[in-house]
Parts: sequence; structure tokens; C-alpha cells
Amino acid sequence: MPGRFKVLSAGVFSLVLTLGVARFAYTPLLPLMQQQAKLGLAAGGWLASINYAGYLSGAAVASLIGDLVLKDRLYRAGLILAVVTTGMMGLHTSITVWVISRYLAGLSSAAGMLLGSGLILNWLMRHDHRSELGIHFAGVGLGIVVSAAAVMAMNRWSLDWRHQWYAFTLLGAVLLWPAMGWLPRPSVSTVTRSGESLLDAPPSPNFLQVLMASYFCAGVGYAVSVTFIVAIVDQFSDRAGHGALAFLVIGAAATPSCVLWDFIARRTGNLNALILAGALQIAGILILIFITGLLATLCGAVLFGATVIGIVSLVLTMAGRYYPTRPAKMMGKMTLAYGLAQVIAPAVTGVLAAYFGSYRSGLYLAAGVMFIGTVLLSIARWGEMTDS
Repeated sequence: MPGRFKVLSAGVFSLVLTLGVARFAYTPLLPLMQQQAKLGLAAGGWLASINYAGYLSGAAVASLIGDLVLKDRLYRAGLILAVVTTGMMGLHTSITVWVISRYLAGLSSAAGMLLGSGLILNWLMRHDHRSELGIHFAGVGLGIVVSAAAVMAMNRWSLDWRHQWYAFTLLGAVLLWPAMGWLPRPSVSTVTRSGESLLDAPPSPNFLQVLMASYFCAGVGYAVSVTFIVAIVDQFSDRAGHGALAFLVIGAAATPSCVLWDFIARRTGNLNALILAGALQIAGILILIFITGLLATLCGAVLFGATVIGIVSLVLTMAGRYYPTRPAKMMGKMTLAYGLAQVIAPAVTGVLAAYFGSYRSGLYLAAGVMFIGTVLLSIARWGEMTDS
């Protein structure tokens, strides 16, 4: 039986593949596609929304399926889909091809993020390990680092946008083996290895509604900033050309942050940790808006990166603990709220950018909605709707 480190490593590689390659590569490649493939501002936003629509579809499927064996099969199919859809992006300049690629890539992202996370959390619980996914979700930040660093390197080598997508396809094929091979097939037993029963303990309806509304707000902050950060930074005259660096810093800060938020949540509770993460993320976005200079931009990127994936990790870990026998069920429900925001926010940002001539307006949107989400969590804490 594989050890804890090998199983968690499978999850890390799956997230680097399904998010870092299939999803996040689009962000640092967006300016290059706009220059070389004539991708417009509004179209860039719509393609991001199409990707999130695919993710939302995958979340809906995950929320409906309780069979762990079926989830495992869909997870492995999603890994293969991530490689195929990445290669599709370089095949043609047809917007139709890009739309199909981004939608299917969104499905693959859901497979890695939700089905993979649920399968790994289930494995950890069954084998009497601590039910925390901080190490697993480090793969999201690592995926950002990999995609940003790869584009920075390939730009220096003067590779055009097509060849960069093909290079990511090759990288995805390499990541496929450990992501698929190191995760064991799931057990359908209802007891742990030590003989303890796995029992579902759903949260109260009121708490669930507040948590979903707040997670929707977090989805807006995530979608706008992660999708457009490179283009936004490059549009500032004093920071032009450093967008990919800011994206890399976000990933570098996100990679270890999930483990840190696990430790914080142990001491403060998940809800207090989420409130703190939300407040720090708002501060990071405001720094990007109001303080000039590259150093300030990188500081804002650190704050954003250190919180954005931490919020996802905290929420999805909570969801999995409520349903240990079928952890992807509530993860899927929560992600429906998060994914809906990811569909709406990039499209709205793209329209605002076309009207104002800049993606910067999206940061105001992200900060405002994140503030609402943090207030909702504070109300939940004040009302003593604890997260158990």
C-alpha cells in the first residue's frame, strides 16, 4: 500500500497538471496570444469564463455522484483530458477550438481539484492520518509557479504562442504518470484501518448557506486576480513587463501557504482562519490598486498568493470532514458557488476592460466582493454558527 507522502504527491502532481498546465498556463500566455494570435480583450475574458463554466459543470457532476469507484474513473479520465485540451490550444486560431478546449480543460480541473481531493482525503481518513489537505493543495501554488516560470523562460527563447502551448502539452504528459499511477484505487469500506466507523455529520442549513455565499465571493476574488494579474500588471506603466513575475510570486506564496493555514485553523478554528485569510487577501488586492512600484506589486502578490489557495483548502477540507464517506459530495456543492463566481467575474471583467480600456477595473470588483464575503463570515461567527 502506498505511503502518505506518495499519495499526497499524486495529488500535488494532479493539481499541477489539471490546474497549472490545463488552466493556469492561459494566464501568462494571455498577453502573448493577444499580441500574436489577435485575441481581443473581451474575448480573453470570455474564454476564461468558458473555462470556469467547464469547471462548474464538473463540480455539479461531483456533487451528484456518491460512488467512489466511479469518481476514481472520472478523475483518471480528467487527467488525460487535461493533456489533450492543452494541445488543442496551439492547433488553430479558431475561437471555436479555443472555446471547446477551455470548456473541457475546466472539466479536467474539476476532476483534479474536487474528485482528486475527495479521493485523497478519503484515503487519509481511512488510513488514520490527519484529515488535512494543505500539502495536497500546495500543488495549486506550484502549478502557478510552473506555468509562470515556463512562460518566462520560453519568452526568453522567443518561442511563439503555439510552441509554448505544445511545450505545456509535453509537460502535462510527463506529469500524467505520477498523478495517475501513485493514487491507489479507492476502498468502499465504511471503517478506517483501525476499525473506526466513518460517519457523515452535515452542517446546519444556515451555516451552509452563509459559507456558500461567502465562498461565492471568494470565487470572484480568485477568478479576477488569477486570470488577469499578468495583463493588469503589464498595463501599469511603472510595472510593464513584470506581470509574469507577479504571477510567479503568487504561486510561490501559495505553495507553502496551505500547510500554514492548516496550522492556523488548528489553533483558531476554520471559520476564524477563513476570516483572517479574507482580510489579508483584500489587503493584497488594495495594494495592487493603490500603491505604485514593482516592490508594492510583489508585496500584494505575496498577500494574495498566501491566502487565495488557503481559503480553498480550508473550505474544501471542512466540506470533506462533514462527509468522510463521500467527501467530494459537499466539495462539489461548495464549488458550484465558487465556480458560478468564476464564470461571471471574468466575463464582467472583460466587458469592463473593453469599456475602460484596462483590466484594472476588475481589481475594484474583486476587492469589493471579497469584502462582502468576509463580512458574511464575520456575521456567521458573531451569530455562533460554528463550523464544528
